[in-house]
Amino acid sequence: MSQVTRRDFLRTGLAGTLLAGAGGVTAFAQKRSATDWVTLGKSGVQVTRLAFGTGTFSGRVQRELGQDEFTRLVRYAYDHGIRFFETADDYRGMQPMLATALKGIPRDSYRLMTKFGASPNTDVAAKVDSLRKDLNSEYIDILLMHALRSPQWPVQTKAVQDGLSEAKSKKSILAHGASVHGLQGLSAFPGNQWLDVALMRINHAGVRMDTPDLTDTDAIGDVNQVASQAKKIHAQGTGVLGMKLVGEGQFTKPEQREASMNFVMKLGAVDAVTIGYKSTAEIDEAMDRMNRALNA
Repeated sequence: MSQVTRRDFLRTGLAGTLLAGAGGVTAFAQKRSATDWVTLGKSGVQVTRLAFGTGTFSGRVQRELGQDEFTRLVRYAYDHGIRFFETADDYRGMQPMLATALKGIPRDSYRLMTKFGASPNTDVAAKVDSLRKDLNSEYIDILLMHALRSPQWPVQTKAVQDGLSEAKSKKSILAHGASVHGLQGLSAFPGNQWLDVALMRINHAGVRMDTPDLTDTDAIGDVNQVASQAKKIHAQGTGVLGMKLVGEGQFTKPEQREASMNFVMKLGAVDAVTIGYKSTAEIDEAMDRMNRALNA
């Protein structure tokens, strides 16, 4: 009689377990994590599912930490697996602060996303060079036009789009796209094949989300419409990133933050999210909440 090794027993036992039940449904689904690397649609750029945001109230919260405390926070996030860092040109001073915080860390071990205001007379090549200098990086993984509002933005920013496409061809950026503020601007995202990445405001309660009226910042956004648009954008191969998951700090109750994370993670249309932090406890909480939502 042939001998059965322990390895053979484990292998065949596992196979039997996996094939058990109707249709041979896999019994052990691999757990997903906040620190998993995910690919942003057709861009091919991989980021961790949870990002470190630097723009709470346009960066004021992070700036007020001071460089040393901010650096400690960035390094804590990095050491705990968050390797995606998000900022913007108009988060006054945050790009150099982030560059200082990341100094000495291997560049290929993390991803950078930044944003800038696009206007018809923007010198895109000069802007890209300026952003790379501020971030102390030869390239930017994701560069977005910031806070688009008009439904005519695809026409109004055509020259900027062409400039970003040129920068991508030269590999000074790896992916391009846009962030949106308002339902009017969002309406032009579905069907737009130029977008590699779209950054959208989304949570379960519509707080600090997109509305028809850009002047009323306290208005509750249309959650159903934003979620529907997110699904269309994701289906066309655009990487979708979510922001405002804690309602720009308005979700002060733990159950509100839990509900928001659950809602966004279960949409099936948001690849990764960015959250701004001011403490290691907030980083730990965001990671724990995302891990629970992903595996519920």
